Amino acid sequence: MPTAAPAAAPGQQATKPPTSKELVLGQSAPLSGPSAQLGLDYREGALAWFDEVNRRGGIHGRKLRLITLDDRYEPALTLRNTRQLIGAEQAFALFGYVGTPTVKAILPLVEQAQIPLVAPLTGARLLREPFRPMVFNLRASYQAEIDRIVDDLVRAGRHRIAVLHQEDAFGEDGLRATRSALARHGLKPVAIAGVQRNSTATDRAARQLQRVDPSAVVIISAYPSSAAFSRSLQRLGGTAQLMNVSFVGTGGLQDSLSGGMASGIGVSQVVPFPWNRRVPVVAEYLRLLHRQQTTARYGFTSLEGFLAARLMTEGLQRAGANPSRQALVTAFESMHQLDLGGFRLSLGPRDHQASDFVDLTFLGAQRWGP
Repeated sequence: MPTAAPAAAPGQQATKPPTSKELVLGQSAPLSGPSAQLGLDYREGALAWFDEVNRRGGIHGRKLRLITLDDRYEPALTLRNTRQLIGAEQAFALFGYVGTPTVKAILPLVEQAQIPLVAPLTGARLLREPFRPMVFNLRASYQAEIDRIVDDLVRAGRHRIAVLHQEDAFGEDGLRATRSALARHGLKPVAIAGVQRNSTATDRAARQLQRVDPSAVVIISAYPSSAAFSRSLQRLGGTAQLMNVSFVGTGGLQDSLSGGMASGIGVSQVVPFPWNRRVPVVAEYLRLLHRQQTTARYGFTSLEGFLAARLMTEGLQRAGANPSRQALVTAFESMHQLDLGGFRLSLGPRDHQASDFVDLTFLGAQRWGP
């Protein structure tokens, strides 16, 4: 892990223009550790578009450089990385951070340095309420995802709904959202269990939930814990419908459950189906990721990274040939009804939520493919 640089003083780099040759974007994400697949997939999707932009000549003649530092999905490392990105690396903007507890840790620094944070991989309410002038969200909120999940479960007659949540800011936000979604139907969780971030020790939580025989479990955790819980519940003979929010990492979840064990598990998604070539932006994603990788790993997380990169470059293009951070903020806020090719975004001066798209998917015995 690189040595951290001191944090910027308030406003120190808010108006400093980028160099004449490149635009530096800073990212902190898990590249190692139990949740690494989330960071790796998101980054690969983003690079597929950034590399294409550079191949075409960059943004107003400047090449894009994405600096990604590994935080293992641990907030203390995210904070250290962010200080380095803002300080020593002189990042013009922060991009594609992964996770609620990690982003929560750096929000004071974002506000202090007045540096835009674009398309973090989290649907947490803390990035949406109260309004945060320097944060621009691509994905729908966890509340929107869980509302869709609970509505679907209730329509299917599954009213005995339990919750497994990560014991951190992500899990707390998801638990709050689940309580709210259930309350709209006059329901409450029949049981609640927690699991530590990055942990695969889920037998106790599975026993706790199975005792009440739920008809469904809403899982608010990343794929290592979700997969472990699925195995634990199956060993106990549980038959509950398992539903995950998108942050779980669909590819990582499938990879962690071999032999068809993932079949039937539900995941809410905040981007289109990544193998649907009839959606123009998805077809472009498939083509460019294949160009970048010998054996391309397509999926929801890398498509989200690709779409986030599209949003990022649209903002940079609109910010002009000699952009300031404030010019980038103004550029994002001018994006009314932007169509990326079948995926529509809209931002405004008091609306930093670009998309409300939510869909539900259910895993089969085999992986999806193009």
